[in-house]
Order: sequence, then structure tokens, then C-alpha cells
Amino acid sequence: PTDGLIDKATVSLLICEGRRVVRWSRRSGTTQGEILIDNIYCFGVAMDDQRNLYVSDVAKHEVRRYQLGEKNGTLVAGGNGQGDGLNQLNDPRYLFVDRQQN
Repeated sequence: PTDGLIDKATVSLLICEGRRVVRWSRRSGTTQGEILIDNIYCFGVAMDDQRNLYVSDVAKHEVRRYQLGEKNGTLVAGGNGQGDGLNQLNDPRYLFVDRQQN
């Protein structure tokens, strides 16, 4: 895993693992993880106060926001190839979302 977080609302561990985001729920009583997002080169994951997930994709050089249960997400940064332009990212890694959703 490259990054992870605790979802206090569901008492779950969410991690970036290879090409997916996986959730392990302590409440479920199983050792099976649930794949929330797949086909993504995930490196970083963060959650805001509304429980939206922000995930960095190092292959696509972008960050997407996902509502729980959503598979495609909404592009919030990058998405215009690798580079140093104002609309580009270069291998986005770890993420942080503050209370103002920045």
C-alpha cells in the first residue's frame, strides 16, 4: 500500500493498493476487502468532511474526487498530461484536504 486512511463513520480502513482503492470494515467481521475504485494507478488518498474520496492517479497525472459508491469520479486537478503547466500535474502523490475543501 502507498497510502491509507481511517473512515471514522464506518470504522473502516481505506488504502491505495496497486491499481485500486480497497476498504476493510471492522464491523463486517471478515478479512475480505471491498474494492471501491479499480483501474487506477493510485498513490494517495484523502477524505473530506462530506466523506468524498480524493485519489491521485500517477499514470494519468490527475486527482479525482469520488463520492462513496461512485466508480468514475470527478476530475479536480490535472488531467492534461504530465507537465508543469497550471492545468497539469507531474506524478501526483500524497493528498490533504482541509476544512475549506482545498
